[in-house]
Amino acid sequence: MAADEAKAKGNAAFSAGRFEEAAGHFGDAIALAPDNHVLFSNRSAAYASLHRYKEALADAERTVALRPDWAKGYSRLGAARLGSGDAAGAVEAYEKGLALDPSNAALKDGLAQARSAALPRRPASGADAIGKIFQGPDLWSKIAADPTTRAYLDQPDFMQMLRDLQRNPGNLNNYLSDPRMMQVLSLMLNIKVQNQNNDASEPAPAPTPAKSSPPPPQKQPETKPREPEPEPVEMTDEEKERKERKAAAQKEKEAGNAAYKKKDFETAIQHYTKAMELDDEDISYLTNRAAVYLEMGQYDDCIKDCDMAVERGRELRADFKMVSRALTRKGTALAKLAKSSKDYDVAIETFQKALTEHRNPDTLKRLNDAERAKKELEQQEYYDPKIADEEREKGNEFFKQQKYPEAVKHYTEALRRNPKDPKVIP
Repeated sequence: MAADEAKAKGNAAFSAGRFEEAAGHFGDAIALAPDNHVLFSNRSAAYASLHRYKEALADAERTVALRPDWAKGYSRLGAARLGSGDAAGAVEAYEKGLALDPSNAALKDGLAQARSAALPRRPASGADAIGKIFQGPDLWSKIAADPTTRAYLDQPDFMQMLRDLQRNPGNLNNYLSDPRMMQVLSLMLNIKVQNQNNDASEPAPAPTPAKSSPPPPQKQPETKPREPEPEPVEMTDEEKERKERKAAAQKEKEAGNAAYKKKDFETAIQHYTKAMELDDEDISYLTNRAAVYLEMGQYDDCIKDCDMAVERGRELRADFKMVSRALTRKGTALAKLAKSSKDYDVAIETFQKALTEHRNPDTLKRLNDAERAKKELEQQEYYDPKIADEEREKGNEFFKQQKYPEAVKHYTEALRRNPKDPKVIP
């Protein structure tokens, strides 16, 4: 198996959320291409998704060692370091990445998260240091200028908390359980702060105003930095092009379906053909075009498309229902072309093959219709009044000789040759 094939399997597993499987496929690819930095980057993302940050860090370090000028490698390194608890190291990694790609949004978000996690946890005795930010001259202007905090200035209980903090900065611990206070603290420190109940990016509803004095001191909840979210795995230019071609093929298919419903068969064929040219890994384009040919009475073209769909479907290990559909349409075209009972044998065999793939009621009905048509055609082919007369005469001779078994044999043949012959009975 080629490295690209293993990588593609890893990408598919990662996209489906099967991170353990994805890591395995990326490992297989790495064994085949040990100097490919993208493979280490992708496996680092898979390990990070599994919270296996030690392995994610090792792969991220290998990524930047192989390609030190690749900004995304530092994003992987930052995420792995942050997940491992090394917030300062994560900040360093993200900053290196931004030096290479200053506009990278993922690196910017990662840096903000790392800086938030790197913020030193203050002991209870150090509340004054942070609380003093509420005594600054720009407190009110900052709160009023921010759309997420502006409304708090109209809430009396919140204003009471702010005034208390201006007088006594050390009382900050008393109010950290209030999401509004966490939001303002985030604003003043220019960082993202998250508490247990609310995300600081969302304005919190005002709680019921206190009826008495400020609430009693509460134990400050421990804030845990969010675990880094790994970015999607890296796609090569070829994979991106393949994805775009598949999307374009689906659009052509949809246009073909719309034309088919309008019975604009020529246009439908053009769209299905274009879809096939864009993506040869989906046999539905072939089976759909075969359906159009069937409607148009172009049975040979229908059969050709169905044969191609079955062959390609076997190669791709396509859904057995799709293969059954192709065989059913082929059988229908063969039945339309049948001119003799032997012709029906081929159609019947095709329907039977379709049923072994998927037992579809429509296929079963078509099989029964073909068997019935074959029987009627056999009777028509066997009909011969002249031979019926000859057999009847032979039967009469044996009957006169009282050789009744022989007579019955010839009378039976006479009836088969002409079922409506009234002269069969002597």
